[in-house]
Amino acid sequence: MKIKQEKTHYLERDISWMYFNHRVLQEAQDKTVPLLERLSFLGIYSNNLDEFFRVRVAVLNRIIELKELSLRQQKKTAQETLTTIYHLYKKYTIEFEDTFNVLKSELGEQGICILDEKQISEEQRKQIRQFFFEELNLHLYPRLFSKNSSFRDINDESVYLAIRILTDTGRKEYALLEIPSAVFGRFIEVASGDPAKKAFLFLDDVIRVCLPLVFIGQEFKQFDAYSFKLTKDAEIDIDINLGDTLKKVSKAVKNRKWGDPVRFIFDMNMPADLLKQIRKAFNVQKNDNVTAGGRYHNLKDLMSFPSCLRKDLKYPQWPALPVEEIMESVSVMDVVRKKDLLLHYPYHSFSNYIRLLREAAVSKDVQSIKITLYRLAKKSTVAEALICAAKNGKKVTAVIELLARFDEASNIYWTQKMQEAGINVILGIEGLKIHSKLTLIKGKRGSVACINTGNFHEGNAKAYTDLTLMTANRSITKEVDNVFLFIQRPYLAPVFRKLLVSPLTLRSSIKSLIHTEIQHAKKGKPAYIQCKLNHITDKEIIEKLYEASAAGVKIELLVRGSCSIVTGIKSISSNITIKGVIDRYLEHSRIFIFCNGGKEKYYIGSADWIPRNFDTRVEALAPVYDEKIQRELKMIVEYGLKDNLKARVVDGSGENQIVAEGAPFRSQEELYNYYNQ
Repeated sequence: MKIKQEKTHYLERDISWMYFNHRVLQEAQDKTVPLLERLSFLGIYSNNLDEFFRVRVAVLNRIIELKELSLRQQKKTAQETLTTIYHLYKKYTIEFEDTFNVLKSELGEQGICILDEKQISEEQRKQIRQFFFEELNLHLYPRLFSKNSSFRDINDESVYLAIRILTDTGRKEYALLEIPSAVFGRFIEVASGDPAKKAFLFLDDVIRVCLPLVFIGQEFKQFDAYSFKLTKDAEIDIDINLGDTLKKVSKAVKNRKWGDPVRFIFDMNMPADLLKQIRKAFNVQKNDNVTAGGRYHNLKDLMSFPSCLRKDLKYPQWPALPVEEIMESVSVMDVVRKKDLLLHYPYHSFSNYIRLLREAAVSKDVQSIKITLYRLAKKSTVAEALICAAKNGKKVTAVIELLARFDEASNIYWTQKMQEAGINVILGIEGLKIHSKLTLIKGKRGSVACINTGNFHEGNAKAYTDLTLMTANRSITKEVDNVFLFIQRPYLAPVFRKLLVSPLTLRSSIKSLIHTEIQHAKKGKPAYIQCKLNHITDKEIIEKLYEASAAGVKIELLVRGSCSIVTGIKSISSNITIKGVIDRYLEHSRIFIFCNGGKEKYYIGSADWIPRNFDTRVEALAPVYDEKIQRELKMIVEYGLKDNLKARVVDGSGENQIVAEGAPFRSQEELYNYYNQ
């Protein structure tokens, strides 16, 4: 049964993403959130937006610039989407600035003052000058404008000051200065004169104070400095058929600094003549997103605003909780051979997984370790454990995805380290990203597999909610091994009966599972779908969900990010409910539950319902058979659906309403309490 869909039945993914990021901004406005955490949410919002423009807006611009007549409709859609994005961006930017000003005022009431260069005392000015001569001076290198100036190599991770200088003769000069926040941080503390108070300046304003010292000895007498930020296209274009993949990706990462501009945001008070100079120097066209903003940019740095030893303005600590079965065991592998285990980060410590790897690295029983790695931490204990295993004579195979966006440099570093240690490093398949999160440990007494919903990354595991299923189920471990075989020899196309693997079986399997619910609903049997994932934008799957809803299947979804489903349409989506939780942890785990006529089917894995996860990535969803773990997965999903404090309605409107019915219920807090029993 095909559902005829009107345009309004499918929300463009990039517009839905803007609605998601607005949910993050709304969390910064929530007065029940501790004050410094609200400031951090502003930083998260800003960081998300940076990546969005560097990737998605850049892609839309590329589509619009294509010449092929056959792509006329795609170009039209891209242009309409960009228009909506720019409208929302300008609207949300005003909201962001207002929120930031409110938070600065509330911080001031708490004795934490963010000053600018006009508000400092003479004593503070002396302190700043001393800081300049002792440290800051070594990291400030202004670039003067001239006819032949080229600034295309500027770093779009940084903020710059555009400086207009008046000489003694009244002539105007222009200069550019990078704010070295990577060295000093973005916030510089100065003496407040009151032990009960803290005072900070943006590094931008510290530099403004010091500009006469930066240009000392010149004929300059007046300086006006305004911040701006340029966001560039961050897509990497490489042909992996040519040459050495590692070298090509390394070169492509370095060349990102030459990307075309996709967003230019500047201080709205910047004089017209200075703005003209900047736009000309960076070749900022009228088609690029040019936005007059506030005084400060790159406010992702708010994520690292000093804590000021004010625990009362931060979330209460939730220490990672022990896993009893692992704590009491001598061998994690022996525990898993007896029963499946589920780790839920960050409620449980990632060190439990590292303990398994370390055991495998030294155990005489273990013969080999295979692992897929999508994102590696800069100081990766996972990589260190694998290197240890290789040095202990284990046969180690690591499949590393070099094109994990913005983590390429870290992945390249560890690729080289692993190769030096004798690890067999595989750099993926032509045309497919390796996104599955799998570990297989082969031992003489049986294999153990780990299926993860997120990256094997200790940093992420402290901030992202993710799951690791540890199992010795032979049918699953065998098929996990077959995934590695497929990666190495994709032309063999092994058969999968338990795992749902893309690009081979995942799409057809998900459609079949949904169709089973449709058939049961038509026969009057119980029929429902409960899922938790990050994104749903695949039109084919959405159409199948609409068909299921129309047939009477109850569909309850937790979707953190992009969601192209429009709920509440009587003919096709009245049985679909969607919520998105934004709280102290980033919701990242993927859980899939299908009623299946009362014999529920459970899956976990790293695949969202978006086209690339089905068609151009290697993904693997694993079935969960253990009844205790099934109950836990059900609880995780139902807690999120029950949340009436941090879960906002995702219906395609962008209103992001919280339905505060019943007793207050915050899913992440309730989960922590559950694990802490």
